[in-house]
Amino acid sequence: MNIIALIIQLICGALGGNISGKLLKNIDLGTLGNSIAGVVGGGVGGQILNALGLFAGAQGGSLDLASIIGNIASGGVGGGVMMAIIGLIKSLLAKSNR
Repeated sequence: MNIIALIIQLICGALGGNISGKLLKNIDLGTLGNSIAGVVGGGVGGQILNALGLFAGAQGGSLDLASIIGNIASGGVGGGVMMAIIGLIKSLLAKSNR
C-alpha cells in the first residue's frame, strides 16, 4: 500500500462522509463531524474493502487508472458507511437520553 493511495482514500472518505450526511439529514453530524467520520471510514474501510478484493484494481499499489478509481470508490464508500454508523449511534443515544 503506498501513501498516495491512502491519501486518496482519506480525502474521498471525507467527501463520502459529507455526501452521506447531506443525503441522510436525520443522522447528519455537521460538516466537521461528517469529515472526521469520513476520514476514519475512508482509511479503515478502504483497507478492508481492498483486502476483501472488492476493488481489485486498488490492490496492486500502483498508480494506474484502475487503482486510482478503486481507491476513490473504496475510500468514498468506507467514509459514507462510517459516517452513517456513527450518525445512527449518535441519533439512537440522543433518543434514549430523552
